[in-house]
Amino acid sequence: MRREYSGKQIVVVGAGRTGLALSAYFRERGAAVTLSDSRSAERIGDLEPLRRLGVALDLGGHSETLFSSADLVAISPGVPLSVPAVAAAAERGIPVLGEIEVAWAELEAPLAAITGTNGKSTTTSVMGEIFQGWGKKTFVGGNLGTPLIEAAVQGDWQWLVAELSSFQLEAIRDFRPRYALLLNITEDHLDRYPDMAAYVAAKARIFENQTEADVAVLNAEDALALEAAAGCRARRVLFSSDKALPEGMGYEAGEIVWRWQGREWRFAVSQLKLKGLHNVENVMAAMIPPLLEGCPPELAWRAACGFGGLAHRMVPVRTLEGVTWYNDSKGTNVGSVVKSLAGLSAPVTLIAGGKDKGGDYGALAELVREKVAHLVLIGQAAERIASVLGGLTHTLRCASLQEAVLKARELTPPGGAVLLSPGCSSFDMFTSFEERGEVFTRAVLALSEQKVV
Repeated sequence: MRREYSGKQIVVVGAGRTGLALSAYFRERGAAVTLSDSRSAERIGDLEPLRRLGVALDLGGHSETLFSSADLVAISPGVPLSVPAVAAAAERGIPVLGEIEVAWAELEAPLAAITGTNGKSTTTSVMGEIFQGWGKKTFVGGNLGTPLIEAAVQGDWQWLVAELSSFQLEAIRDFRPRYALLLNITEDHLDRYPDMAAYVAAKARIFENQTEADVAVLNAEDALALEAAAGCRARRVLFSSDKALPEGMGYEAGEIVWRWQGREWRFAVSQLKLKGLHNVENVMAAMIPPLLEGCPPELAWRAACGFGGLAHRMVPVRTLEGVTWYNDSKGTNVGSVVKSLAGLSAPVTLIAGGKDKGGDYGALAELVREKVAHLVLIGQAAERIASVLGGLTHTLRCASLQEAVLKARELTPPGGAVLLSPGCSSFDMFTSFEERGEVFTRAVLALSEQKVV
């Protein structure tokens, strides 16, 4: 499957971690590489390692002349296909491929690819733990952290487990995972897509090249996910958090029930470190590929039970004066906030806001009425959130996350909870959701034991 790049003129678009990894990879394969980014060198950071490799730079914009003479344009996940230089190259018939397409062609190990609006990172991590606990040399990455292209230079793998975003799936051509998991679909990234149909279509591309020899793992309770997979040729295996299934992975009376080929196994959910029905769904989905590959069910369950959760995803930071503070900075869309609020009891002080992604904040209305005593808003989306939810509870705006933490402490009574779950991306005030979560955590831990009256 490996492609020949020696002597090719390749433009890599986007100087984030993925773009830097792609540039180095192509250069080491003998290509003439130019890294193109709309930002200046000062805003990108240290490019000296690429200069030493002989990578040329096209910064502060994208030169259409450069793109039009390329043999290949390779784009990072955050780069839309609508960027004029990229679109012009595609119109000329120049291949425009995403990083996962490039990486997949170089890798021989079977791949389990996970997408969906929420739960991707947890499902990917749990599945990786299961394969590794089974003794398989397993790469775990993709949108989760380590670009898939890095797997191509790190050694021989027995399994690849990769989280994929809709952005990554936009720029595939032949990409074909052995297992394609679509966990759920709710509103997200409507600042990038013209409507929900376009977002669903991007997610559905994960099934595009699968055959009858492959497997599609689907949420039986998610109508949009099932609709997205309507045309896929792969064998379907379903999971459900609503009921036990005649065949597949289900949930019944506090137990995960796996039924396959006439046999049944049951696992007590109380043994999981992960809490919440949404995490039951994530664990069920994560177990299916290893089990179908022959992993002993008891071993798979033991590995799933050992996973304690992701950083910045419903992490208890501290309990102070009877108030528990939660860092859910990874809650970057409305659906994620719904799941996080659903797991808490009133009264909740919710800190939300950031860069608006076009989601429907009205989906939070019922939970805000029931559970949120105080809504503390930050960032660019504060006004839009306030216009939808502000009349349902006490609402105020803060200029910074640190100020929001101080206000939340003033407002939240003993027995309550403070939840940072922004429902937005971080890029108006921070470089990443990780930085946002770290700022929140530091601010919470810096609170003195006694309130200043």
